[in-house]
Amino acid sequence: MRKNNRKNNELRPIKFTKDFTKHALGSVLVEFGDTKVITTASVDHKKPKWMEQDDNRGWVTAEYSLLPSATNTRCSRERNKVSGRTHEIQRLIGRSMRACVDLTKMPDLTITIDADVIQADGGTRTASICGGFLALKDAVDKLLKSGDLKENPIIEPIAAISIGLHGDEILLDLDYEEDSHARVDSNVVLTASGKIVDFQTTSEGEPYEKSQMDELFKIASDGIQQIIKMYN
Repeated sequence: MRKNNRKNNELRPIKFTKDFTKHALGSVLVEFGDTKVITTASVDHKKPKWMEQDDNRGWVTAEYSLLPSATNTRCSRERNKVSGRTHEIQRLIGRSMRACVDLTKMPDLTITIDADVIQADGGTRTASICGGFLALKDAVDKLLKSGDLKENPIIEPIAAISIGLHGDEILLDLDYEEDSHARVDSNVVLTASGKIVDFQTTSEGEPYEKSQMDELFKIASDGIQQIIKMYN
């Protein structure tokens, strides 16, 4: 039996607190059970330096950080060089944000999504994507209201969830203990219409069957649809 008598296909309690900070154009405290992440969206009225001058797109990027006291043993701050794990996660968040926007509708703008994990209990990257999308949406709404954006660049919502195999049991939205003992773990990022942004599934030991992968994806898809309904 899972914690709090949670069913195998049941999400942890999820909460989104908007306007959590006052300076960022968009900010959301996202909570997936005991995982808590502050996500913010900040805007620069210029394109990235690497982008060609005749490129009419804007850009969305992301940074991710696990704060020192987020886990049960203190982790060091990544001041000068980020770890491979951090680099992987922030690239995933950035790709996910760009997948749901039309960059040509936000010319000469760069939106940075910051995801700062203040308490970690599994699923920090997927929580960051969900909170990051809501922070992005709030920032876009304010830019439209101010006239800095002429068109809404958001194509459709996205959300993400973790899922894994314990033995032959499929568990949705893994906490840390479940994730650390899973024989197969997966992170799934989908759009509201079901298009795949990311579907990374890894065996930690013996291989698994394609039928199990299909079932993992189906249950994760159902969970993502539940999350998207919570956005409103």
